[in-house]
Amino acid sequence: MGNHFNENYINCVSNQIHSNVIIPGSLLQEGNKTDADGFFGNKCNQNLWIYTADCMPIFFADKRTRNVAALHCGRKGLEKKIIKNLVKIFENFGTSRDDLLVAIGPAISKKNYLVDQFTFKEFYRKAENKEITVNLTKTEKDHCFIDLNHFKEKNLNQLDLKRSAYRQLLNENIPSTNIDISNLCTYKLKNEFNSWRRSKTFSRQWNFICS
Repeated sequence: MGNHFNENYINCVSNQIHSNVIIPGSLLQEGNKTDADGFFGNKCNQNLWIYTADCMPIFFADKRTRNVAALHCGRKGLEKKIIKNLVKIFENFGTSRDDLLVAIGPAISKKNYLVDQFTFKEFYRKAENKEITVNLTKTEKDHCFIDLNHFKEKNLNQLDLKRSAYRQLLNENIPSTNIDISNLCTYKLKNEFNSWRRSKTFSRQWNFICS
């Protein structure tokens, strides 16, 4: 697929396992896959591919060195601090936080990502290192467009992947003005995106950045 856009580029594709493992693109050869959920472009002419169906594709670019990276990041990736791991790699290559640009692509929205109370509480304990109440605030209720009684009875809670990713990026001292977040929801937009939570499909969105 990548050769359709960039002739003679190397396509880097991993076997995504919801980990915090990030590998340099040069470790992959055409047709080979390694277990990983992130790529760091360490040579020119690399297509770094991420496939998603509710998780976030997150892309990074250093506007000074022109190094790029791509992450497959969902609930488990946030819990395992894959963003922190990647920022550390950029730091080792001399990247300044002020030069690091980040784009978070389409993913499942908060109102469509419902999880049980244990999963909800464990996520925020691991992803943000603090305990939070599992009860919805009045503000959240006022801005919710689904039947709250339906999932309250089932002890379900809304989990906001994009917000948590944004908070982790800010915690790494990346300026908010350097972060762009898509407001498109893979669950809601049935004609545009595949969604595992909506239809248990094995089809995926393919997202990439070129080095």
